[in-house]
Amino acid sequence: MPLPAEFHEIAKRVNNWGRWGADDEIGTLNLITDEVVRAAARTVRSGRRVPLALPLQQDGVQTGMIPGRVNPLHSMVQINQELFGPGTVATSDDAVTMGLQAGTHWDALTHVSHSGRLYNGRPADSITPHGRSAFSGIDKARHVVSRGVLLDVARAREVERLEGGHAVTPEDLEAAEELAGLKVRAGDVVLVRTGQLQVYLSGDKHGYGYPSPGLSVRTPEWFHARDVAAVANDTLTFEIFPPEIEDLWLPVHALDLVEMGMLQGQNWNLEELSAACAEEGRWAFLLSAMPEPFVGGTGTPVAPVAIL
Repeated sequence: MPLPAEFHEIAKRVNNWGRWGADDEIGTLNLITDEVVRAAARTVRSGRRVPLALPLQQDGVQTGMIPGRVNPLHSMVQINQELFGPGTVATSDDAVTMGLQAGTHWDALTHVSHSGRLYNGRPADSITPHGRSAFSGIDKARHVVSRGVLLDVARAREVERLEGGHAVTPEDLEAAEELAGLKVRAGDVVLVRTGQLQVYLSGDKHGYGYPSPGLSVRTPEWFHARDVAAVANDTLTFEIFPPEIEDLWLPVHALDLVEMGMLQGQNWNLEELSAACAEEGRWAFLLSAMPEPFVGGTGTPVAPVAIL
């Protein structure tokens, strides 16, 4: 089914192709300037550090719904092996097989395509089995450190978590801004809390994935207007699932990644951060969310840390 006219109209309004030059491969990460990082560092007051990643484990968030996206398979390849002879120092090593987007992760700009194109007009067939992503692989996103802002939509709506059918709108984001007493600004990394991760933490993996609250197709224009550098949330699918527009699957992915060139992240644990921000009465912090530099990768595990 072709993408509807409504989608293409939004795409034109948020499109960043050529904004940072024809050769650009990092999109809105260009908005994280040295001055933005210096200002982000000034948000640190208490030094409190809040980890935002889920544990990487075989019993992870993946249920098999997405083919090939396997939870981490962790194997020991040597245990207390005396490599240099009896009585020498012994070593233990391990190996992991996993989907790069299996747990808490960033989607690279090449994670989705539409109409045969990737970000900045690159051809979708530039992704190949052996060459991986020829352009805009996750290794090009060399550093993601900026001011993080928690938009706690669930708290702003005075609920523990949003219902599965709730599409997070620009109005929801502005209500969370009002709760936080701040405005999202250029170069920020925005974290949107729905509370949905509570379902996974309670042991219901299938209920976590479906039905799920998530970002509405209306939100990319809001992020574009604010010049947001990246967005992450606490759901499996990032956007509302099933979709708010019948048979229009993953439109927010396509608008964010392909049209805008904006990194997006899923499966971020924002529960402890929500409590910490409420305790300290502030919702902005220094965020370190460095991608693992898998060359040509369409995504990467990430272990983000918010520093208050």
